[in-house]
Amino acid sequence: MKLPLIKHIHQFVVEHDQDYVLEAIEVLEHISESAAIKDEELDVIGELISNMYGALEVRKLIKEGQTEKEALNAFMKRVVGSIDK
Repeated sequence: MKLPLIKHIHQFVVEHDQDYVLEAIEVLEHISESAAIKDEELDVIGELISNMYGALEVRKLIKEGQTEKEALNAFMKRVVGSIDK
């Protein structure tokens, strides 16, 4: 996951609507099921989906009262914590 990309996607959600991101995730998930997708392409699609879900999680934390900085830090700590396990 890339924090700058998560911030960028989050800004899109703020300016538009999270439904666009959810629909983009659905499209990427559908594409990933194609037999024509190579492993490298699947890795990229997976990374994009992860960043999109990350941005949506950050948005949720902000709506619960955290600042953007707090939400981004909390999310990344959770991600790093889950990797360490």
